[in-house]
Amino acid sequence: MGTINWLKVYNFQFWLMCLGSFLFFASFNMIIPELPEYISSLGGAKFKGLIIALFTLTAGISRPFSGKLTDTVGRIPIMVFGSAVCLVAGLLYPVLGTVAGFLLLRLFHGLSTGFKPTATSAYIADVAPSDRRGEAMGILGFFGSIGMASGPVLGSYLAMRYSLNIMFYTSSILALASVLVLIGMKESLKNRVPFKFSLLKIKKEDILEPRVYSSSLVLLLNVFAFGAILTIIPDLTIHLGFTNKGIFFAIFTITSLMVRIFAGQASDRYGRIPLLKIASVVIIISLVLIGLSGNIYTFYIAAGLYGIGVGISTPTAYAWTIDLSDDVHRGRALATMFIALEAGIGAGALISAWLYDNNPENFSVTFMISAGMSALALIYLFHYAYKMRRLSAIKST
Repeated sequence: MGTINWLKVYNFQFWLMCLGSFLFFASFNMIIPELPEYISSLGGAKFKGLIIALFTLTAGISRPFSGKLTDTVGRIPIMVFGSAVCLVAGLLYPVLGTVAGFLLLRLFHGLSTGFKPTATSAYIADVAPSDRRGEAMGILGFFGSIGMASGPVLGSYLAMRYSLNIMFYTSSILALASVLVLIGMKESLKNRVPFKFSLLKIKKEDILEPRVYSSSLVLLLNVFAFGAILTIIPDLTIHLGFTNKGIFFAIFTITSLMVRIFAGQASDRYGRIPLLKIASVVIIISLVLIGLSGNIYTFYIAAGLYGIGVGISTPTAYAWTIDLSDDVHRGRALATMFIALEAGIGAGALISAWLYDNNPENFSVTFMISAGMSALALIYLFHYAYKMRRLSAIKST
């Protein structure tokens, strides 16, 4: 399917949304590779595992709120709020120069991914054709991946060439740009209601959407490794003798975006489960290679494979979640999926930091554990496919 066909299928607002996603992901990802060293310079080396864990904690806690508000107040206001959090956070990092201040700011910064991706995914699901959801999520992920790839490299360059403060301020500028993109954009949610504080009262049924438990579980198990990678890879890069801690992230993100769109198309054609099985296998292989890496070349080959696995799994899991959800509670379904995402990343960050314990001898076991989590995802996918076949056979008799 060529670009010309995409331009006919997807409207201008879809492409603006993709641009906003690129800017948003570049904004908060560009600072990640430098944060472990930064918190160490503040005297908080033992808190490295909290860099990602605290971020994902508030992101996960805020998901039920973002899901409910996305389904009531609208997609665009929630996206604006999420981007605004990134803008403010980038301005505050240079000001809060203590370990406690830094950790509090990581909690605050997590609100950005708690709100923006939920509303963005719901908006894309609203405007994309129902038979091309995998492709639409692949295209959205493609732009987000460009931001994730370019952000860490740019951030490390700015930190080395200029200063950490310049890096933080640049992060704010990109967040501001992601807000400006939304100006004048048409809201996709019908029957909106004005914001009122009573909407912040969360009931039990507002927290999780049972329809999407299967897709959320697979995502949780597969992104466990991402938490480990965000936490441990900067130290492993230095251990292997390379200085730019953003290169690994750039490689896996570039390979991820190379396959995302085509993986989304393939999941539309061949089904979500077969694609997720392939993705889980590739992720397992990549994590084993990372754990066994003795030189920079094996390390970067593993990064490329990990990117391929993520590039296949992410748009497919997102599309599967939308398939399983109903239109009325689409925001809640996506929020449930993102809660699983944040829980997986947060658990991966905390457990990997505990296993690693700033000891290079523990690199291998840390990533083998992560590979084991993806192996559990693969086992569940086979179980799910078997269960669906049995149900189909029962219905046909």
